[in-house]
Amino acid sequence: MTKNVAQYEPTSRSLPNSLLQTRELIREVVRPMLMRHRITEQQWRVLRVISEDVRIDASTVAARACLLAPSVTRIVRALAERGFISSVRDVSDKRRTVLQLTGAGEAFIEKVSPESVEIFAKLRQTVGSERWEQLATLLSDIQAADTD
Repeated sequence: MTKNVAQYEPTSRSLPNSLLQTRELIREVVRPMLMRHRITEQQWRVLRVISEDVRIDASTVAARACLLAPSVTRIVRALAERGFISSVRDVSDKRRTVLQLTGAGEAFIEKVSPESVEIFAKLRQTVGSERWEQLATLLSDIQAADTD
C-alpha cells in the first residue's frame, strides 16, 4: 500500500496542530497564575464569560467558554460554593438558569485580571499588536465560516 500524503500540509504547518500547540503553550504560561489563585482554567473562562454580561444563561456560558453543558453545571456549582457567582431560575423560562457575578466574584476578577492582562500583553508583544489582531480576526472568520 502506497502512502499518499502529498495532499496534506506537513504536520509542522497544519493549522489544527498549530492551534493545539499554541493552546498548550498558553496554558503552560497561564496555569501558574491560576494555580496561585486556586482556580482552574475552565472556572476562569466561565468567570470571564459571566463578567462580560450582567446576567447570562448557562447555555450561553457553555458556548462562549467552549465547554459542555454538564461541565458548566459542575463549574457553576464550584464557583457558587466559593461565593463568586449566583444562579437563579429565569422567571420567564423556568428551564433556564441565569448566572451573574457576586461582589466576591467581581473582586476576584479585579484581583486576577491585571496578572492575566500582563501575561497576554507579553504574548502579544512576541508577534506585535497588529499581527495579534489579524490572527484574532482570521480565527473569528474561520469560526464564522459556513463549513457545509
